[in-house]
Amino acid sequence: MDTVTPDPRRWWALAALVASMLTLGFDTTILNVALPTMAAELGATTGEQQWMADAYVVVFAALMLPAGLLGDRFGRRRMLITGLVVFLAGSLVGALAGDVNAVVAARAGMGVGAALITPLALSVLPTLFTRDEQPKATAIVSAASALGLPLGPIIGGWLLNHFWWGSVFLVNVPMAAIGILACVFLLPETRDPASPKVDALATALTATGLGALVYAIIEAPTRGWSDALVLTTLAASVALMAALVLRERRAERPMLDMTLLTHRGFLFNTIAATLVMFVLSGLLFVLPPYLQAVLGHDALGTGVRLLPMMAGILVASRTAPQAAARFGGRATVSAGLVVLAFAAFLGSRTTVDSGYGFTALWLTVTGLGFGFSLMPAMGNALGALPRDRAGSGSGLLMTLRQVGGAIGIALLGSLLSSTFRDRLDVTGLPARAADTAGESVVAAHLVAEKTGSAHLLASADSAYVHGMGVVMLVCGVAALATALLAAAFLPGTAKADTGADTPDMAAEHADARQ
Repeated sequence: MDTVTPDPRRWWALAALVASMLTLGFDTTILNVALPTMAAELGATTGEQQWMADAYVVVFAALMLPAGLLGDRFGRRRMLITGLVVFLAGSLVGALAGDVNAVVAARAGMGVGAALITPLALSVLPTLFTRDEQPKATAIVSAASALGLPLGPIIGGWLLNHFWWGSVFLVNVPMAAIGILACVFLLPETRDPASPKVDALATALTATGLGALVYAIIEAPTRGWSDALVLTTLAASVALMAALVLRERRAERPMLDMTLLTHRGFLFNTIAATLVMFVLSGLLFVLPPYLQAVLGHDALGTGVRLLPMMAGILVASRTAPQAAARFGGRATVSAGLVVLAFAAFLGSRTTVDSGYGFTALWLTVTGLGFGFSLMPAMGNALGALPRDRAGSGSGLLMTLRQVGGAIGIALLGSLLSSTFRDRLDVTGLPARAADTAGESVVAAHLVAEKTGSAHLLASADSAYVHGMGVVMLVCGVAALATALLAAAFLPGTAKADTGADTPDMAAEHADARQ
């Protein structure tokens, strides 16, 4: 890369990019803390809460790669500004939404904006900074995204304690506005006319295939897995995904290069990273209602009580590269997954009377498992590829991780929903009240308060904790199975690339919480 003349305003531009990435970093955890409050205010069922979380992830996963290509072809600054404007508009719609459908639409719009911002925020750094400055600038942007992990629950909890639930969306507006102004006045325009054209059909197949799969999984607990609509949607999802794979395998310059999965190291490290996002996204969905509804903490208290897991992730992420360098990627990833499995099995022993102390213990261990498995897995995945294919590998890895997150929210949330409904004792309630109580633990608490039923309140807490235990068991089995796969099939001599040397790996680290 040619040396660029330093722009004296470049650090101010970097500060604006940091604000943008920080906003994306804490957006997901803010929403998860807000979901119990939103469920009470909007009357949202568990399935509708899943859609409020998953609409963002599904759109993000489908559009991230084509969004990056749009920036290459039509101007990175232009598309980055477009992404920030769309994200700002989605946040405004979410803040002013009056029903669940409007929130879901707002979240989908924010997913479009995030898909444009994430790849382009890093791609503009080489135009601002010299070669020597780029690693520092990349590390700062990466750290901003990671910092959103612990900040999200705290900011979200504080906002919910002092303002209405729409404030968790409104907080994005000034941050996005700062980013827009900085891009307009401080960023130069760059493009790459030689980049591949956006494959609109492949993008549509990705969005509809993943959307159909998530829809079927979310609807199954209510309709039943044998329901004609659920089965039809599942079949359509399989057909759409198969068509996507066939199209990408035949394309001269595929957007999703499936041949990368023939590299054993890339394949099994990607499976590990995807599984970790599956578990993390699912847990962040099921934990806040437990902390708020069952244990009785307010929104800020819930955010604070998620910090042991966040702290475990951050501590392990800082030490995982050294462990991988010393013991090798296979040992580190496998050990991290075993720790994650142990934490999940420990968490499955939670009862209504366990209290927060026990929960904090297994949350901390869970965070350590996440950190020790995710970062080395990402580093080893790209390290297993030839250097000239690292860019394609990074895009595929990020996309599959988003898919894992979307399915985690859908599948684990649906498992919890069906288990909760089956275990909830609504004896003596009118049919309509019984149906309402079965929608979520928050709804059951509201019905119990209106009817004065202490029995329903106790049954709701017991049913939710039991459902959470089942979710934790599934997470533990999945983590243990993936650990065995990693130990058996990952290359034994490879050392994990910490990602400090390349923009691609820095992008992976920056995207770890998206």
